[in-house]
Amino acid sequence: MDILLIGHEGQVAWELQRTLACLGRVTTLGRCTQPALDLRKLDEIRATLRSLQPKLIVNAAAYTAVDKAEQDHKTAFAINAEAVAVLAEEAKWLDAGLIHYSTDYVFPGNARHPYREEDAVGPLGVYGQSKLAGEEAIREAGIPHLILRTAWVYGQRGQNFLLTMLRLMRERDYLGIVDDQLGAPTWSRLIAEATALMLTRCIHDGRFAPEDKAGTYHLTCGGQTSWFGFAEHIRTLAIDEGLLNKTAAQLNPIPTSAYPTPAQRPAYSVLSNDKLDRAFGIRLPDWEGALSLCLAKSHSA
Repeated sequence: MDILLIGHEGQVAWELQRTLACLGRVTTLGRCTQPALDLRKLDEIRATLRSLQPKLIVNAAAYTAVDKAEQDHKTAFAINAEAVAVLAEEAKWLDAGLIHYSTDYVFPGNARHPYREEDAVGPLGVYGQSKLAGEEAIREAGIPHLILRTAWVYGQRGQNFLLTMLRLMRERDYLGIVDDQLGAPTWSRLIAEATALMLTRCIHDGRFAPEDKAGTYHLTCGGQTSWFGFAEHIRTLAIDEGLLNKTAAQLNPIPTSAYPTPAQRPAYSVLSNDKLDRAFGIRLPDWEGALSLCLAKSHSA
């Protein structure tokens, strides 16, 4: 099966290059590949897809600058909504399937239990609004698809909370970390591995045919913590692994109000993975165990 992976530079896309390789012929395109693919250029997307004629499109690209999106509404919607709509339209024209990654930011963050896929959405800012518009475009296209919502993604490359904390803990004596936003940190490698497992249950006779498994799923590690709790665990494990010394920055919990940002963040971003478990028999480990494995892999590398 011919698979087109979009988003070569991203954390999840990088891991997908490995996990998808066993499932078909994978072509990876992004802003820095040769040839390149610019998701702001809709005609370029159409021409590229009609030239390659993939049978499965995996879109791991997104505009993720949450704060910048508040002033750059046009670009956020171009990449997260308009480009996704074109991908869905072309998938229909090519009789192909589409896998697309979305976010906890489609929810308002005021729940008292882990968000289920059918719970009411209500993005607080432009980033979440643009990602929700992309989801809706896929559903409206009526194509075989999987929309995978994830949250608090980190990994061993790119820009993410884990790598930022490791750097700042080496550079500073004290760090104030927000302690009143809750979520489930999720390792990008586990997202890619789960995606490949889901695909093995959706490929029939060389075609992507999810049938009754098509739809939207939440895909995060188990458990929950705050950004402060996440940072504390990073510090402890990194010292144990020899990635930080014992003089690494001391951490102080602070409220969201003490760290104002242009975009409002959801206070509660915990997602229920029960639907994923029921449909595919997949459940990611708790976030603490995943982080331990990630840092151990980083150290061994």
